Amino acid sequence: MLVVKLGGSVVTVKDQPMTAHHENIEQLAEEIKAAWPSPIVIVHGGGSFGHPVAEKFGLADGFTSERQVIGFSRTHQAMVALNTIIVDTLHDKGAPALSVSPSSFITTDDGRISKADFEIVGRLVVRGFLPILYGDAVLDRTKGFSILSGDQLAVHLATSLGASKLIFGVDVDGVHTSNPKLVPQAKLIQHLSLEKLKGFVKIGSALTSDVTGGMLGKVSEAKAAVEAGVEVQIVNATKPGVILKALIGEPVAGTILAR
Repeated sequence: MLVVKLGGSVVTVKDQPMTAHHENIEQLAEEIKAAWPSPIVIVHGGGSFGHPVAEKFGLADGFTSERQVIGFSRTHQAMVALNTIIVDTLHDKGAPALSVSPSSFITTDDGRISKADFEIVGRLVVRGFLPILYGDAVLDRTKGFSILSGDQLAVHLATSLGASKLIFGVDVDGVHTSNPKLVPQAKLIQHLSLEKLKGFVKIGSALTSDVTGGMLGKVSEAKAAVEAGVEVQIVNATKPGVILKALIGEPVAGTILAR
């Protein structure tokens, strides 16, 4: 089982609201199809679709006013719109992609997944489908509702389904000593052990607003997967061929997080 998280900065144009990055999506669909029928689960982020709406209505803070109810609905629908583009593109390539809505079977407690039937996703994979999930607005036991990040979702899927590898596809070559978009001399960190991972806090912040945490959020979430014995790989999904190589186990530039 392989779980792939495609970042919002990869599948959307993050500084242009509700704009999908069709070129990247086309390329990624071809690579994913080339690696299929290996058992694969895809999770994608919100980028310029979900994040701006969630931020506008303050959904990350939970329920505070009735005006947020429409914001919850609009955030979910924005993610459905992006998911539809990705699923349709995979269909065009001949892959049996199937949209799976996280808000329909996952609830959180203070922002953390508390109830989810991931067996559903596993059964879909066994039946030959390619499940496509996404970061979503979900009901929350403590806060009323919250934003479930695609990163947290991908880690839970990987650990619950016993994945051999979790691949984070981002728009840089991996984890660097600082933000490579701001600091040209930033160095790529090729390997992070669990011990180093626990103490690793100095990561450049994302260039654009992201209500779910950017690279620091990915690394923080990834600890649970590494502790469960899942190899985590962070690679540049905007570069042609990188995701395919990661999926089929060929060497590729990036950061490996492992025990």
